[in-house]
Amino acid sequence: MYRGAYTAIVTPFTAEGAIDETALQALIEAQIAGGIDGIVPCGTTGESPTLSHEEHNRVIELVVKFVAGRCKVIAGTGSNSTAEAIQLTQEAQRMGADATLQVAPYYNKPTQEGLYQHFRAIAEQGGLPIIIYDIPGRTGVGIALDTLVRLQKDLPQQIIGIKEATGTTERIAAMRAQLGNDFSILSGDDSLTLPMMSLGADGVISVASNVAPSQVSEMVHTALAGNFTQAREMNARLSPLFKDLFIETNPIPVKAALAIAGRIQEIYRLPLTPMAAANRARLEQTLRSGGFV
Repeated sequence: MYRGAYTAIVTPFTAEGAIDETALQALIEAQIAGGIDGIVPCGTTGESPTLSHEEHNRVIELVVKFVAGRCKVIAGTGSNSTAEAIQLTQEAQRMGADATLQVAPYYNKPTQEGLYQHFRAIAEQGGLPIIIYDIPGRTGVGIALDTLVRLQKDLPQQIIGIKEATGTTERIAAMRAQLGNDFSILSGDDSLTLPMMSLGADGVISVASNVAPSQVSEMVHTALAGNFTQAREMNARLSPLFKDLFIETNPIPVKAALAIAGRIQEIYRLPLTPMAAANRARLEQTLRSGGFV
């Protein structure tokens, strides 16, 4: 079971636009030192839409190598093409990833039956346990609870969890009741992590932990231990960071924050562009006042 704090790691680039392998290794070491339970490469935060297939596989390969068994690696290998998702998942399995994060197919908006068949095919052919990623604000389609229940019932060893990023806490309690205690429910929204955990979620796949791994990890593990009074205090200190890391499209602010901290070069791939000056100044103030840089 996947419980705790997992970092949706950024993909750092060099000034020439290549993957910055040295910076990536340093980021991984900081995450492990901060007590993070796992790394999630090649998600939205890792700019997966603009990575070539070769780069995508290379990032996963590097993360597995740098982690060296010290925490879990959940490889982002989703696609709106089922065949492509299977191929990427098979490659991640070959490289040594522990599990895969599978986003709902975006843009083509399948029916619930289409979603079921998509995830089933990947589960049966990909070779890795699946954490489903439900983020209708980006994909244009939501995964119904009935579909999740059907998948988990039919493929209990392969469909092991969900990254819930619907923007509400509304169905967490129902998920826990219908999917059982062995199914991992992970928040996909830093600001909703603690509310979701109070209703039965197991942790977070976090953007903010790129910047504050020890603080996010400590808050999540404090909540897992049942000390919600202390966890609320930690959450209050983190809340300004959670908010300002989303004042522009993710991962623009988190890469800017890491650049302000001197940990990566502030390089994006189009269509992502650097932050507006006013937003960047606000983010820098939040980072400094919160002691994150």
